[in-house]
Amino acid sequence: MQFKLANVVLKVEKHAKDFPELYYRVLSGDASYDDDIHSLHINGNVDFLTYVNGLSAGKWHQHASVDSVVLHMALFGRGRVVVHGVRSNELNPVELKSNPIYGDEVDPCVIDIDIDTTGYDLIGFRIESDEGYSVDLLNASYLTDVPEDSINPINLALSTTTFKNEQYILPNIELVKSGISNEDGPIHDHFHMFVVDNGQTLDSASLSDDLVTVLPNPNTGGSGGFARGMMAATETPDQYTHIILMDDDVSIMPESLIRTFNLLSLAKGKYKDAFINGAMLSMEDPTRQFEDVSYVATTGAYRRVKEDLNVGKLADILENERTSVEVDQAYGAWWYSCIPVKAIERNGLPMPFFIRCDDVEFGMRNKPVYMTMNCICVWHASFEGRFRASVDCYQYFRNFFAMIALDDCADEKMFVLRIQRGVRQNLRDMDYQAAEFILDGFEDYLRGPEYLQKLDGAATMIGKGKLNEKLIPVSQMDPKLLRKAGVTEQVLANVNLEFHPSKFMKYWRSIPYDKHYLPDALLRGKPGYVVKNGNCTLEGNSTRCKTLVFLDPTREKGSVRTMDRARFKSIRRREHELMARYRKEGKSVRGAWKDAMPYMTSREFWEKYLGLK
Repeated sequence: MQFKLANVVLKVEKHAKDFPELYYRVLSGDASYDDDIHSLHINGNVDFLTYVNGLSAGKWHQHASVDSVVLHMALFGRGRVVVHGVRSNELNPVELKSNPIYGDEVDPCVIDIDIDTTGYDLIGFRIESDEGYSVDLLNASYLTDVPEDSINPINLALSTTTFKNEQYILPNIELVKSGISNEDGPIHDHFHMFVVDNGQTLDSASLSDDLVTVLPNPNTGGSGGFARGMMAATETPDQYTHIILMDDDVSIMPESLIRTFNLLSLAKGKYKDAFINGAMLSMEDPTRQFEDVSYVATTGAYRRVKEDLNVGKLADILENERTSVEVDQAYGAWWYSCIPVKAIERNGLPMPFFIRCDDVEFGMRNKPVYMTMNCICVWHASFEGRFRASVDCYQYFRNFFAMIALDDCADEKMFVLRIQRGVRQNLRDMDYQAAEFILDGFEDYLRGPEYLQKLDGAATMIGKGKLNEKLIPVSQMDPKLLRKAGVTEQVLANVNLEFHPSKFMKYWRSIPYDKHYLPDALLRGKPGYVVKNGNCTLEGNSTRCKTLVFLDPTREKGSVRTMDRARFKSIRRREHELMARYRKEGKSVRGAWKDAMPYMTSREFWEKYLGLK
């Protein structure tokens, strides 16, 4: 039987309206979408060998043993369709087939082109209209012939967690509803969306129907929301085979859901039980792919499998397809992550971390094989400039330390050094609150799992959030102070983080030296400035400065920090006390976390934690 692999997406989504090259490239002439007849009007030469519309032939072969496809199209007008593809280990496409288009104004031209995809990583096509004519592409899709009994039975749930974020979640609900309802593939009858409403502000009665269920939930953070969605998907045995976990503050394409379903339906061998992780593309720069799969380093640092890619360019699309994500210590972030239900039934629900490390820990615990594919993605706001010490220091260090105890995913001694280094670096930058938050996370880890089981995560984060450093627009800061600190127009304009110090200065500025030990006579009266480019490397000149102008990575906001020797001494004293406690109690605390994991990831625990019983 014929099975659809992918639709060709003709209408550019609103969030990418200025970046049509994600969908198609106009080589000559023009192309525009006609909402009246739902077609792409082409006058000239348009290429569909793109991130959204290129067929991932290499991935389909690797994951599903697909070696031949049919390009099915319906068009009006006169011209030709040219199929082309990129062979493995090559960069430039070669032409494979050409087919004429003869469609009058009444009856469309229906074309089926057989394509042998063996040895090709990416397949696409061009439409070239004849001189004096135009072409209207009504629809197109890639199909393959498979034995009916070889198709995996898939029932797919989508769970998204939201907290008072109606501006995103309501459009996404409607987009999913329309996209799945209008799809003629098998996902149409084998899909359901769960919306976990942590803010309890949605009208669940009016939004829920046969396709969508809204679940009011206490504010237990991302981990509690996703746990609730997982519980819904596993409540009735064998009702769903997979669940997609997805953030609420994203822009999506229904085609990503459709391709996920189709890939699961045909997956073979070890990939039948694989996780699928969607890529995160930047909302601010829609052709920039930030991440799809990452891994945990021995030190406790996160590392992306791929660096930033411009998926508006063919070379980067190919690199994206060809780079293997089957690496050790891999995890997929939960902006879009498809998980087999059997993994949840076998290894449990998330840990109640509220936010941070819940998705990472789940990956460490399950040790999955990951699949990725072009066009399985979401667009999400970029992370640059979004640092919050209450989250990125307190939540991260507390939860990651617990994760080491649970899954042995990093070297504990090296992570302790990471804690000490983080405290010293923040003291160097006179960010006393960030140093305090790191120690808060360390101390709460040492309190053991019973403390976390009873902790009100929402209240904790509200309280700590009030202590975060208050940043103000640079335009509201004292211009004289900025000039004295060396914050020039050039510094403020360097929004692309193009900071390239010498090797010596990069090393020197990464050392957690400490001006607090110097007498006042050796300190400078002149202020300095600092921009954090990543966790370690500093831009600016903060050496021996009692006053610092801090700029966030966007250079749009900042603060003024002043030396506080008393607070410095208090933090250092607390650090020494906690380290002594860790040396005494660390082994027993680690064992307590390990012993508590089966209960803390069980349905019994989560039903109690969420107030369902």
